[in-house]
Amino acid sequence: MDAAEIAATDSQDVVLPPLSSVEIMAVIPHRFPLLLIDRVTRHIQGKRIEGYKNLTINDAFFQGHFPGRPIMPGVLQLEALAQLGGVLIQHLPQCKGKLAVFSGIDNVRFRRMVTPGDRLDLMCEVIKLRPPIGRSFCRASVDGQVTVEGELMFSLIEP
Repeated sequence: MDAAEIAATDSQDVVLPPLSSVEIMAVIPHRFPLLLIDRVTRHIQGKRIEGYKNLTINDAFFQGHFPGRPIMPGVLQLEALAQLGGVLIQHLPQCKGKLAVFSGIDNVRFRRMVTPGDRLDLMCEVIKLRPPIGRSFCRASVDGQVTVEGELMFSLIEP
């Protein structure tokens, strides 16, 4: 973290270490081809999480959406954000042993296409968490330009 990030965090915040894709799979049940997070880069427990997905022409969805002009489906961008939100929620002590399931969306706007070669940067911030329900604001971007943003809801269930 740089000085600005340190100043922006509360002294009582718990900053968790970055996670690789293998470590992410230990937290959420998603697997190839539906694991849509490559790495968690920043994680303030219970507050905010950031990560990314590197996209290549080899990603299966590009083969059929749209042939000749491949773009990442918006619903998969939302799924990537939901997975990141799941990692955020499932690291909370009161949520251990539960499964965070994507249960709703509000105020979502798609703003830019995502194409092969892009790095999809992902961010989720908790708005409200009262288990078994959670609400977060999430945003995806490429090169600093927002691709999709909105509020995502989660329900915690027994696995």
